[in-house]
Amino acid sequence: QMQLVESGGGLVQAGGSLRLSCAVSGRPISMYAMGWFRQTPGKEREIVAAISWDGGSKYYADYVKGRFTISRDNAENTVYLRMYSLKPEDTAVYYCAAHGVYNIAAQWNYWGQGTQVTVSS
Repeated sequence: QMQLVESGGGLVQAGGSLRLSCAVSGRPISMYAMGWFRQTPGKEREIVAAISWDGGSKYYADYVKGRFTISRDNAENTVYLRMYSLKPEDTAVYYCAAHGVYNIAAQWNYWGQGTQVTVSS
């Protein structure tokens, strides 16, 4: 079984930055594509960014492109999401996820419990 634990969320002013971490245990993440998603009340969960098993391919949703950066450290079994120029509309619960195939549209297999990010105006 694979466990994902997000951290690094919090309250930040608009224009600020945060770094989210996703620490994984149970399986080596080098076998998995990793992704970050977010969800706000009343809305469906949406993808934010994804990264292939070796970091060679990355995907960013249009609404975060140029502001967020996804990275991974397979040796540390950790995935990161660096968020810059945060906007109030980035407020959400952010989830880390893993999947055996780098496919943005796939049903991701493993999920963390989420970390709250709140951006004040």
